Amino acid sequence: MLQTSDEPDRMPSAPHPRETLALIGHDEQEQAFLDALRSGRLHHAWLLGGPEGIGKASFAYRVARFMLASGDPLARAAGTETLAMPDSDPATRRIMAQSHPDLHLLRRIPKTDGKGYTSNIPVPAVRRVLDRFGSSAAEGGWRVCIVDAAEDMDRPAANALLKLLEEPPARSLFLIVAHAPGRLLPTIRSRCRLLAFAALDERRVAEAGRSALERMGGPYDESAIDRAASLADGSVRRALTYVDPETLALVEAVRARLDALPGIDVPALLALAEDVAGKAGESDFAVMIDTVQSWLSDHLHAHAAAQPARLAPLAEVWDKLGRAARDVETFNLDRRPLVMTMFHDLSDAVARSRAA
Repeated sequence: MLQTSDEPDRMPSAPHPRETLALIGHDEQEQAFLDALRSGRLHHAWLLGGPEGIGKASFAYRVARFMLASGDPLARAAGTETLAMPDSDPATRRIMAQSHPDLHLLRRIPKTDGKGYTSNIPVPAVRRVLDRFGSSAAEGGWRVCIVDAAEDMDRPAANALLKLLEEPPARSLFLIVAHAPGRLLPTIRSRCRLLAFAALDERRVAEAGRSALERMGGPYDESAIDRAASLADGSVRRALTYVDPETLALVEAVRARLDALPGIDVPALLALAEDVAGKAGESDFAVMIDTVQSWLSDHLHAHAAAQPARLAPLAEVWDKLGRAARDVETFNLDRRPLVMTMFHDLSDAVARSRAA
């Protein structure tokens, strides 16, 4: 079973994005930002869009370190080909320690009762950032705001941020992490430059996973990393989750049941349902849902050119699964009936898709 995290945007047993100094993949995105900076016409708001867990937040902190380091970032950009900053740089150390006065972070926050985190980025947090951007930068240079992630903003929070994007102060930079940019308010999208990120290939996922685990300083299993990377669909975050032996076994068991569809092994399915039941199975349930959604995504993309009649059953079960999983979390429902219903719905969807 996975450990819990002490921050809503930190993976258990993995470096936080602010602690991830190496950039693996995304070279084109790095050059695009550097080119914009060198031009002297850097856009004030960047929408970092792409699948979850591929390094968008790590890229945002990489940009923040470069912009907030001592000296003029434009002059620094003229003499380098990367955004890399050393561990020893004072701005890097303060960002890691969450003590840099000109870096502002919008993310979900701990609940007032201390049990978990808010489901959304609260409006008061956005308004506090508005107030800070209304005064001068603490160190007289740039100010950077990272939003991680845009999907965590409800409409009031998004509208509050929009006011700042419409009239940004000088030398201010907004880095908005978005897993599905198309779902954002059109008014926010129109004020941002989109920087699109793609899922990493299997080799780079494994490389990034090794880099993260080495930074944590603990032992790791080389073969487990390779197996996890092969199942991660280009997401380093997912691969790091799967490295845990129990989690990897769960993912492989779920994948085996999915690959056997429309056939259903009822005893094996009942065992899976028991594994994710109760308080102890909370994180495993999240892994199971993520694995199923990843499998569905693979199938939808693989058959994107097929007739709509073939895709519709899988798309329908995707929507139904998302709603049901949210209801289970919101109302603290028994997860076992959902697991059984989910696989029977998937079986029916696969059968209808093949018959279309």
